[in-house]
Amino acid sequence: MATHPLEHLSPVWTHLTTLQPERGEGIYLYDSDGNAYIDFTSGIGVTNTGHAHPRVVAAIQAQAAKLIHGQINVVVSPPVIALANALNEITPEPIDSFFFSNSGAEATEGAVKLARAATRRPNIIVFQGSFHGRTAQTMAMTTSKTVYRAGYQPLPGGIFVAPFPYSYAYGWDDDTTVDFCIRQLHHVLKTQTAPEETAAIVIEPVLGEGGYVPAPERFLQALREICTEYGILFVCDEVQTGFGRTGAFWAFEHAGVTPDIIIMAKGLGSGVPISAIGASRALMEKWTPGSHGGTYGGGALVAAAALATIEVMRDEDLPGNAARMGAYLMDGLRELQAEYPVMGDVRGRGLMVGVEFTRNGQADKATAKAVQVACLERRLLLLTCGSYENVIRWIPPLVVNQAQIDDALRIFAEALSVGSTANHESGI
Repeated sequence: MATHPLEHLSPVWTHLTTLQPERGEGIYLYDSDGNAYIDFTSGIGVTNTGHAHPRVVAAIQAQAAKLIHGQINVVVSPPVIALANALNEITPEPIDSFFFSNSGAEATEGAVKLARAATRRPNIIVFQGSFHGRTAQTMAMTTSKTVYRAGYQPLPGGIFVAPFPYSYAYGWDDDTTVDFCIRQLHHVLKTQTAPEETAAIVIEPVLGEGGYVPAPERFLQALREICTEYGILFVCDEVQTGFGRTGAFWAFEHAGVTPDIIIMAKGLGSGVPISAIGASRALMEKWTPGSHGGTYGGGALVAAAALATIEVMRDEDLPGNAARMGAYLMDGLRELQAEYPVMGDVRGRGLMVGVEFTRNGQADKATAKAVQVACLERRLLLLTCGSYENVIRWIPPLVVNQAQIDDALRIFAEALSVGSTANHESGI
């Protein structure tokens, strides 16, 4: 008796498709019949170097033949040392010390523990629309959708939420929005968590699950100033924005600021599970030895993959390509926006681009989903995001070229003509 292919997988996972690709190459996934799918999800921002980049594959193969796992409390494998040195070269001063773990949520947990240990303060400020993970601590910090939190209360305490400068949602220009959000942050420090009990302010420089909303540069600069004034640690969650995604190695670079702690994952390993936090040695030395750790963090195989990933990004100038191709993609989307006003906003940095669908001033989830489905039928993989699930996010591998973006835009235009018309005619 035939069974569903996913029968023995937990249904807690949601699935965009049931596609079972046999291989990937560059921006493409291939099924068993050889059909090519344009993967503009990048495994949710992971395969920044493209699927199966030859240099990353070679590094994994070579390391697997020598040493797969060297537990870092017992031995320190050479690839881990080399990776830390490489990260030191691409992070700003004074960040020069790194702790490795497996996932973005784990790294965020580590960053919070470090901040609390270093400052001897209990509280953390995050922002509306944030996504920091689905462990208990990171659920408490995540405010992009209730589905990530519902049914799991009570969550860890000491988390306070301030408004994120989401200008399109407020209906204001950036300056008005930034002024408001700065005032509200000061209000939080006056009414909810005093500066002397606030360990860190944690922000995604571009909201991920919350809608692909870039924080204006002036807002990030204000956060840096506030943190410096009060001795609060400024923490940038670069899990999705890091490793070239926004057109620079780190999204905070666009604002000319330096955080005290960087959280990184996703694009660091080109698909192998690795994450890290970076801080100054002086800050890391305030963390009690043995109070944090893990079995797999700093493994040899994943470190070799991450080291090769960084080398590819630098040698092939993938951040620069992200900046150029992101501008090209945004131009193409804005041309379509002029034809389809249901595309209420087109925004982003580099190759982290969001298209927000609205109708009559309200979030239009139905059209976003219809367009996404129509793209999938044409073998273009795109994801949605946003608190109301009305944003289609574009996350191409950073190796994408102009012709490939043209192919995707052509498919998206066809999907718009089908999806937006169908929903409008049905009264949705």
